[in-house]
Amino acid sequence: MGGKISFQGIPISKDRIVVVTGGNTGIGYETAKWMAMLGASVIIACRSEKRAQEAITRMKSDFQREKEQKTEGVTQTDDLSVEFMKLDLSSLKSTKEFVDQFTESGRPLNTLICNAGIAFHPLEYTEDGNETMFQVNYLSHLLLTLHLLPIMRRSGDDNRVILVSSHGHNNHSTPFSVDKIQGKQHNADNFPRFKYYGNSKLYQILQMYFMNRRLADSNVCVLSVNPGLVDTEITRGFQDSSWMTWSWKIVRAFSKSPAEGAEHTLNAAINPALKGVRDVYFQECKPKNTNAVARNKDIQESVLEYSLSCLNDYITDDIRNEWKTK
Repeated sequence: MGGKISFQGIPISKDRIVVVTGGNTGIGYETAKWMAMLGASVIIACRSEKRAQEAITRMKSDFQREKEQKTEGVTQTDDLSVEFMKLDLSSLKSTKEFVDQFTESGRPLNTLICNAGIAFHPLEYTEDGNETMFQVNYLSHLLLTLHLLPIMRRSGDDNRVILVSSHGHNNHSTPFSVDKIQGKQHNADNFPRFKYYGNSKLYQILQMYFMNRRLADSNVCVLSVNPGLVDTEITRGFQDSSWMTWSWKIVRAFSKSPAEGAEHTLNAAINPALKGVRDVYFQECKPKNTNAVARNKDIQESVLEYSLSCLNDYITDDIRNEWKTK
């Protein structure tokens, strides 16, 4: 693909507001860059302002090059509309502060791309007492979505939440128990990192289903994508493990570039044929079946109920009542 994306001919209105979590690196960087180059106003939501500003500088340099090459679909504005907003998904407090800041800005929101994540992290718990991959990959994104959905409902007729999941969601099989979500039956030495990473990606797909069930008559749809094996900064999650780091050096030879990975997210986010489409998990930009656990309504609702209990101090009674188990 050579850094280009196949949807580059689809213009996006500059009035379309897009939030990309983890938009400063990897798949998120390419996603945010191309959304902006196609004309959207993009907010990069991540922890480090320094890294975000460096990413924005690179994006603007790429943009000028694409304009000079007259790349189809690239906006002809003088500059990209990209900005940074602080978001630390390992902190529910930081996540809620992001929500409050965005809400106070009075802007609409058309596309929320839940892209940020960590992989194969050792057993650790956040300041909120949650297993780190569970919170960073899923729970904080759920909190973000719950609070931003009212804004999205007021923001036009085609609004989308994109959950960047993984083939790893297939690692889980029945029986399923919410009692084991936090991994407290394990210690640091026997914590099955691959399984709990896959679980965190499974919860995103469960989120797609339980949200769409409640959003069925609205202007917001939720989709999930599997970008495949992509050469990103994934090693940040397992730098403590020399064998995993060494194994990745071998596996990465078979991986996609971040631009190729971003194409899957972009398809779900801007493909006009997907307006109003729900409950689809995309792999290679094509619908793919999720596993039996992901499709189980009882499991979907039990994870939602448990998640709301984890978010109790950061959601209102109105949100709690709207999303309680049905």
